[in-house]
Amino acid sequence: MKTNRRCRALLAVSLNLMALLFSTTAFITTHWCEGTQRVPKPSCGKEKKTNCLNYGGNETANETNQNVVHYSWETGDDRFLFRYFHTGIWYSCEENINAAGEKCRSFIDLAPASEKGVLWLSVVSEVLYIMLLVVGFSLMCLELFHSSSVIDGLKLNAFAAVFTVLSGLLGMVAHMMYTQVFQVTVSLGPEDWRPHSWDYGWSFCLAWGSFTCCMAASVTTLNSYTKTVIEFRHKRKIFEQGFREEQNFLDQEAIKYFRERTEEERAEAGDLRLQCLHSCSPNRKMCAVSCIYFLGKKASDPSFSRREPWESDLLALRC
Repeated sequence: MKTNRRCRALLAVSLNLMALLFSTTAFITTHWCEGTQRVPKPSCGKEKKTNCLNYGGNETANETNQNVVHYSWETGDDRFLFRYFHTGIWYSCEENINAAGEKCRSFIDLAPASEKGVLWLSVVSEVLYIMLLVVGFSLMCLELFHSSSVIDGLKLNAFAAVFTVLSGLLGMVAHMMYTQVFQVTVSLGPEDWRPHSWDYGWSFCLAWGSFTCCMAASVTTLNSYTKTVIEFRHKRKIFEQGFREEQNFLDQEAIKYFRERTEEERAEAGDLRLQCLHSCSPNRKMCAVSCIYFLGKKASDPSFSRREPWESDLLALRC
């Protein structure tokens, strides 16, 4: 039983640790959602020769790069390009079309005013989610490495399960609130930021993977607690049943002992009766004396409260 409990505790600790690592990574990264934004192409210059618009038309014959778009014949989507972006809880980063690298801005500033309260609530829920995961992980480690008593281990197990379940519920609510805020920001956010196409990124997958590991850890912890309690109850039931059977056996032995004693006493009394009856044949007077003595002894003994039928026969012989 101890080995099974330890294996279940190790599994719960491992799942909780994975949930903690996944949630922390998702919280600080900016790849919850990613996609492309449709933005106008910049003007061509000395440093910008590709994916740009040429309004002057003064290029030399050597400048025949196909990526240089001439405004004179440009139509439709040729005026725009699609830049990559990725967004997290804190920041939204976009590809810099004028230079190498990315430029980032606060996602909280991009969110509509009507959704900022929900976004802050999502942030607070994410922080509480991580904190409760830390508490649950600490309790599981205490139960695994520093619990000498089974009862103390059960208490730590129960508290760890409660904290882990609460953290999982908070994490689920936080993820859903952030998803709602992002979808509203896609529709009502700044025009220079609105995505042309987007999808969920690996940070979002880590967040929900963290929730899955968290709930699996809580279920494993609750399962360990329940199994331990059931095993203790089963052992207690077996012990009580064995004690009851032993008590019944002792009672039966006592009844058997007293029954045998009674039968022995009756046998002794029957033997004495036969002796008295045989002695009455040659010497009737001696028989009467011995029988009177025996009857007087029985009368003075409180244990002989009932007269046997043969005693009446002996009294009749006295006459």
